[in-house]
Amino acid sequence: MRKPFARADLVTAAALLAFAAAVLEEAWRMPRFTETGGDVFTAPGIVPGFYAVVIGLLALALAVRALGDGALRRGPAEPDPEATPQSLRRMFMAAGLGLVFIVGLVGAMPFWLAATLYIAAFIIVFEWRPGLSAAARARTLIAPVVIGLATGFAVTVVFEKIFLVQLP
Repeated sequence: MRKPFARADLVTAAALLAFAAAVLEEAWRMPRFTETGGDVFTAPGIVPGFYAVVIGLLALALAVRALGDGALRRGPAEPDPEATPQSLRRMFMAAGLGLVFIVGLVGAMPFWLAATLYIAAFIIVFEWRPGLSAAARARTLIAPVVIGLATGFAVTVVFEKIFLVQLP
């Protein structure tokens, strides 16, 4: 029997693979500035090309998993106990947090701080469980802030020092 979202995953994988191929082609066509003495690692297409390769590899992994889950099998899919209104609520919460990050935080404060707040809030919202002990509650609040700070700092350093991209 086929798993509930196997076919949808296969279609998504195909769309992501096509997108990755298109981005990779456009990244390859971007100027490299080597004729003016520029370093190949500062070419503007290197970052989108890298992202395209990563997206393509992840799309292939999704396709392999979908095929293993029976995406091409005939017949009805097995029931999905996770397909509940809570799943939709969590999806909308994730989308809402993303919009708050993009529309409300980025540009209104230093990027490292915006990233820290977004990452910490995301982890707290999705890891919070009612009835936690005081120690578990403290870990559920402190660990995401530490992870957010580390990630916000690392992303800022990588983009500004390695990729030479000025973040908002």
